[in-house]
Amino acid sequence: MGKDLIVYEGLTLDELRKDFEDGIDSYLEGCKADGVEPVKPYSGKLNLRMSSELHSRVAAFVATTRTTINDFINRAITNELKKAAAL
Repeated sequence: MGKDLIVYEGLTLDELRKDFEDGIDSYLEGCKADGVEPVKPYSGKLNLRMSSELHSRVAAFVATTRTTINDFINRAITNELKKAAAL
């Protein structure tokens, strides 16, 4: 999956805003013409459900490593993606 890129420029704030808005309009028109959905960024927030036993184990582990559950989960996901990419 590639990332779409919208480039814009200007010398003033008004020029930047106009070029940005024109770039977005052009991107949306191109998506419509190609019959594809525009790429929308994810918020970065994820509601994760796990058993209370697993939650307790994770909390106990991160307490010994001086990190957070969020950091632990992000590292675990990153490591799994790296392993999957190596296959």
